[in-house]
Amino acid sequence: MKLLQQEATKFLKYIKQTHSPQTYRTYESVIKEALNHIETEGNIIDITPYRIKIASLSKKTIAKKVSALRSFFDFLKTEGYKYKIVGDEHIKVPKTLPKPISLEHIKQALKSADMEEYLAIMIIFSLGLRISEAANIKLKDIKNDWIEITGKGNKTRILPIHPKLKEFINKYLELNPKKEYLFEKDGRKLNENNLRYIIQKAFKKIGIHVTPHQLRHSFATYMLDKGARINDVSELLGHSFISTTQIYTKLSNSLKLKNYLKAHPLCG
Repeated sequence: MKLLQQEATKFLKYIKQTHSPQTYRTYESVIKEALNHIETEGNIIDITPYRIKIASLSKKTIAKKVSALRSFFDFLKTEGYKYKIVGDEHIKVPKTLPKPISLEHIKQALKSADMEEYLAIMIIFSLGLRISEAANIKLKDIKNDWIEITGKGNKTRILPIHPKLKEFINKYLELNPKKEYLFEKDGRKLNENNLRYIIQKAFKKIGIHVTPHQLRHSFATYMLDKGARINDVSELLGHSFISTTQIYTKLSNSLKLKNYLKAHPLCG
């Protein structure tokens, strides 16, 4: 067990260097909790006691915790350890469809937003970014008609900037010069919570609650609804697997059906 704890420290250090602070805290919490219940014997790691400990939680929560443990076990493999896991059975979690924000609501929010709120909404909605990716945009990442985004696992992707967004960024920076980051105040980078608050405040003005992740969902859904290829959308979102993007195709189809029924002459 002592060896497992040492490797856990190395794993969490790796996660801290390659993932967002929020992801690191999640992994840290799960790993530390699990190590108090995991049993080891020879090359066998038995997580059954931990599964019993968290059995009363929702399937979704259990799946997330076990997934974090699997990442740790995969790390052990890269360290050269050979072992057998007991109690690692998969949990089927029903996938829920994300709810996109209506374009009308987004337009209303933009209309009443100040410059900082406008930029935050547009950056995430028009590029389909994660909140952590938006917070980490540096001025040097913006290159003419393109922007370089650093995503999960320090993977980078190059995204095209919509002309309207590019024009606004230039105007914003003229009036609000920054030192290093696109989103900063008094020379210091705004963190994810700061940016989340800015976006929620903008939508609160029109009476609705919206999260940055919903804006990312909306970007994906509307792109597919307008006929964009799923491979292209997957690449824009920074998904490692097409299967992650496929959930949006279901929502896109449901929106098409809703619009069809709304417009059909027999449904008047």
